[in-house]
Amino acid sequence: MAAKAGDNPESLMALSTVYCLRNLRRTMCCCLGDKNRLRLNPDIFLPSEICDKLVSAYMELVHTDSNFEMHESFFLLFSDPYSTRLTRVQLREDTVRDRDLEAIGKQDLIELHLTNCSNLTARSLKSLCNFKQTLVSLSLFGCSNIFHKRGGAPLACDDEDRPSRHMLDTDFNFQGFNRLRLLNLGNLTEEVDVEALLKPLPSLTSLDLSCVHLPKMTFLSQWKERLASLVLYNVDLSEEHIHTIVQMACLRHLDISRESRRNSKFKMTRKILTAIVQSLVNLVSLDISGHVMLDNCAVQYFEEAMGRPSTEPSKSSIYPFQELKRPLQFLGLYDTTLCNLTHIPAYKVTGAKNEDQILNAIEAYTEFRPEVAHRAINHLFDIARIQHCNQLLRALQLVISALKLHKYDKSIQVTGSAALFYLTNTEYRTDQSARLRREVIQVVLNGMEQYQEVTVQRNCCLTLCNFSIPEELEFQYHRVNQLLLKILEPARQDESIQRIAVHLCNALVCQVDNDHKEAVGKMGFVTTMLNLIQKKLHDKMCDQVMEFSWSALWNITDETPDNCEMFLNCRGMTLFLECLKEFPDKQELHRNMLGLLGNVAEVRALRPQLLTPQFITVFSDLLDSKADGIEVSYNACGVLSHIMFDGPDAWGMEEPKRDAVMDRMWKAIQSWDVNSHRNINYRSFEPILRLLPQGIAPVSQHWATWALFNLVSVYPGKYCPLLIKEGGIALLQKVLELDTSDEETKDMARKVMEHCGNFKEDPMDTSRNCLQLVYCNNCDERNHSQLS
Repeated sequence: MAAKAGDNPESLMALSTVYCLRNLRRTMCCCLGDKNRLRLNPDIFLPSEICDKLVSAYMELVHTDSNFEMHESFFLLFSDPYSTRLTRVQLREDTVRDRDLEAIGKQDLIELHLTNCSNLTARSLKSLCNFKQTLVSLSLFGCSNIFHKRGGAPLACDDEDRPSRHMLDTDFNFQGFNRLRLLNLGNLTEEVDVEALLKPLPSLTSLDLSCVHLPKMTFLSQWKERLASLVLYNVDLSEEHIHTIVQMACLRHLDISRESRRNSKFKMTRKILTAIVQSLVNLVSLDISGHVMLDNCAVQYFEEAMGRPSTEPSKSSIYPFQELKRPLQFLGLYDTTLCNLTHIPAYKVTGAKNEDQILNAIEAYTEFRPEVAHRAINHLFDIARIQHCNQLLRALQLVISALKLHKYDKSIQVTGSAALFYLTNTEYRTDQSARLRREVIQVVLNGMEQYQEVTVQRNCCLTLCNFSIPEELEFQYHRVNQLLLKILEPARQDESIQRIAVHLCNALVCQVDNDHKEAVGKMGFVTTMLNLIQKKLHDKMCDQVMEFSWSALWNITDETPDNCEMFLNCRGMTLFLECLKEFPDKQELHRNMLGLLGNVAEVRALRPQLLTPQFITVFSDLLDSKADGIEVSYNACGVLSHIMFDGPDAWGMEEPKRDAVMDRMWKAIQSWDVNSHRNINYRSFEPILRLLPQGIAPVSQHWATWALFNLVSVYPGKYCPLLIKEGGIALLQKVLELDTSDEETKDMARKVMEHCGNFKEDPMDTSRNCLQLVYCNNCDERNHSQLS
């Protein structure tokens, strides 16, 4: 059997690391030191392989798991280099503070990558100096405030004060960072003198100055014999800049790409591109995405379209690249006309021509260029929606990575969640592993948590509809319910989101155990559904939201007395009566409401609240309903059967008379076709079976026997095993032995026993095993299919 996409299991190391981080005090022998801060016990030593993974996994959990508890003193665990060793650290976003770098200041770091850490200030520059003897690779990408001091009087401010944009730290430079080879200063603030900052670095081989203001670039010449990689993304170029660049003879990677062709004064001419190719003979990677191409860099169409696509430079459809000695490993052509050509001399190309180019673009630009990546993901969305995605695993992993890295970026969240909807639908489902689908669920829930914006919420909710509910969502059961209920809180929510969210809520409580239902009820599920019903009543609108809300209440009250009581306490019966009056012809609505009240009637302690002249009259009148086949009449009779089971002493009202109501029940039952197909599913017969061995209410006994007769006749494979397992045969035998049992009831009981006696279970047919039944008592399968 072929492996599914993303089928590789988590490593034991990864699982253990996450477990330790979730249970720091118990697993890593942490103790509370002074000021309630975390400390390792003195006899612990953790090597760099473990420490690096701990920090990496910690940052991943902080940014992707809302239930993970951050520890303010986490980095103090690595303050002692004699018990812990850190060598490679990657930190990102605004959760990182100056104190975190100070805590690890004694470590001999080789790599330190800080990405978009906007809360770091000039105080962290002092921490950087602690690593200058060992640091080889440093990234300060997007750390926009790290060259600014904190505002206010030095003694008056605390660690949470924002840095002042007017207090630039002019004392810092990279003097003494003699081992530093790789440096990323992308998005450096304009006030910093880049030349003065970099001048003390003797050994740079890789430099990223993305989005940095560079009036002059001649200072780069000091590394022309060493620099192998130069990134100048979104730098305003001129011919003078190009003149400096082409002198960097050792360059193997050059990136002079732009976000887009708009608002760019610089034009990429054939002459400039030829000069780059001729001068930089060691190039293996070049990115010129986003540039306007002039002077007709491409060969004539009829000439370039000949033959099969080739990477041979001599056949290149781009004139300047015909002079390459060998194909490039990477060529960035995204948002240029050149990506559409046939013969491109590179093994990996970014562009928008086909799926491969688009995936390459997402891969290349996601981490540091979300503004470009989101456009590439939008192209992927079109492929998944209109065509077919051939590299499903890669596509899913890239979109998941983008959503994780940029959970605060609305554009990425909108396009990414839209792409996930199509990449997880039925067409692709069989190729996806359980682990990969869990990752999708996690990032979708992160998006729902972060953004209350309509488009993101709708995309996320629709994506969840692609999963088997509740099975695939059970590992995040409480979280997903909380998020859906939060979506449904606003009185004027978007109609489409409301409909999908209620559908999901209904599906989530349809096939779960009672503990889950009770927990969700305590979250506010019952009150939320009733509030939706109240609003729809106010608007005089019976739509899918109204029907789904009653269906969801039907499911969540199944065998859960606490939720039934909550329904009564929250004016549920008043809403029931108002809905009946306002929507007299809505059959599915009536069925869902009566199914719910059947659950309430099963709770003995709550039945007295149903025993009022008004309610009994309504239930009695509904016995004559022909709505939805027999379902409304059947459910109304079920409610009354449980009430009758309490005996005449509990009746306590003059009108309507108990005997008159029972006569109407007998008449209704006799009018039903025993071969009726049903819109109901039972997980257990216990509420029905309790009505059998008794003589105080023969009509209740008759209703229960008819229900069993119908179900084992029409669905023997599903319900014969369930009835046998729950001891129903013995109870039916008692019905035959009771003098109070009606002869017609006894006749049905015998037929039920005969059906079960004749039913032979196939020992190899596991689908018939009653332990495998996953249908809920009142699951409305038609409702579930409307949005899936």
